[in-house]
Amino acid sequence: INDGGEDLALFTGGSLLFGSVGRPDLLGPDLTEPLARAQWASMRRIAAEVTRSAAVYPTHGFGSFCSATATVGNASTVAEQILSNPAFTTDEEVFVSELIAGLDAFPAYYAHMGPANQAGAGPIDLSLPRVATAQDIAQRIAAGEWVVDLRHRRLFAGNHVKGSLSFDVHGNAVTYLGWMIDWGTPVTLLGDDPDEVQTMQRELVRIGIDRPVSYAVGGPDSWSSSAAPLSAYPRASHVDMAAALAANVELPMLDLRRNSEFDDGYVAGAKHVPLHELRGRLDEVARWADENRANGPVWIYCGSGFRASAGASVLEAAGVDVVHVDDDFPNAEKAGLTIIRPPHGHRLGATYTD
Repeated sequence: INDGGEDLALFTGGSLLFGSVGRPDLLGPDLTEPLARAQWASMRRIAAEVTRSAAVYPTHGFGSFCSATATVGNASTVAEQILSNPAFTTDEEVFVSELIAGLDAFPAYYAHMGPANQAGAGPIDLSLPRVATAQDIAQRIAAGEWVVDLRHRRLFAGNHVKGSLSFDVHGNAVTYLGWMIDWGTPVTLLGDDPDEVQTMQRELVRIGIDRPVSYAVGGPDSWSSSAAPLSAYPRASHVDMAAALAANVELPMLDLRRNSEFDDGYVAGAKHVPLHELRGRLDEVARWADENRANGPVWIYCGSGFRASAGASVLEAAGVDVVHVDDDFPNAEKAGLTIIRPPHGHRLGATYTD
C-alpha cells in the first residue's frame, strides 16, 4: 500500500515471514532449489524497492509448518526485517544451501490440500454425527479406526478408554492428527461436551477431513466396556524424570520432538523418534521398549507435553508401558538433566551453545 510516494504496508503472503521465509519445498523436490533462489531474489527486491518504515503483513508463519524456520514476533517493519532476518544478510549460495539443508518435515496432509483446493470447496456439514455407544467405540478400536479423545491431556492420562488416542483439542490437535492418520481412516471423536467435538470438526474440515463417523460426550465411564476397558498411566515432570534417571541410569526415555528441535538440544541418553514418524516406527520402538522392560516404563517427553500425550496414547495402545512427561522442555535442564547440544548447526540463522 502506497500513499503519496511512501509505502505504508507490505503484504508478503507466505514469502517474507517475521525472522524467516516461506519454505520452498512444498511443491516438490524439482522446484525446491529454483524457489529458494527466487525467494532470495525477492528479499533483495524488497530491500531495494520498499520504504523501510512500511509494516510487514505475512499471511501466516506464527507456528505454521509453512515457514522454513521459526518465526519471531507478531509485528515488524521492512527495516526491522532487513536488520534481523538472515534472508537479507546471507549470500545467495549460502542462503540456498542452508535453507534447503535445514528444512524439517511438514504435515503429511499437505499432500491432499493442493488437489482439494484446486477441485474447489464442496458443501460443509458441521452438524454433529451420530452418537457412538460404548459397544460402537470398542468395535471401532478393534477394527483399527481412530477413536480420538479430545479432553485435556491430564484428564486422558488419569482415565481413558484403552486404545483411544489423545489429541487434546486445546493444543495443536488437528495438525498432528492430520499428520499421523492414514488418510481415509474413519474417525470417532470423544469430548467433555459437544462444543469440544464441534471445535475439532471445524479444524478437521480445514485440512480435508470433512466428516467424523460418530461422536460421544460425557466421560470414559460411559465410553468404556469389557471389550475396551478403562486405563491410565502416570504423568510426571522433568524433575521426576531427573530423579528416576538418578536412580536408574538406564532409564528408557523417548524424545518425540522434530529433528530441528532435537538438534538444538536433547536429554542425554534419550531415543529420538519424531511424533509424526512414531506410527511408522512402532515396531522398532516397541522392540526397544521391550529390551528395556527391566528398567521400567518409557518416559516420553516433547516440547510442552502435548505431543508426549499423543505419543504415549499410541504406545500404550500398542502395549508399551509409559510415563507421560507433561512439562516444557526448557525445564529439563533446570531439573538437572544433562542436555546435549550439537556443536554445529545447519539451519539458516541457527546458533548453538557448545
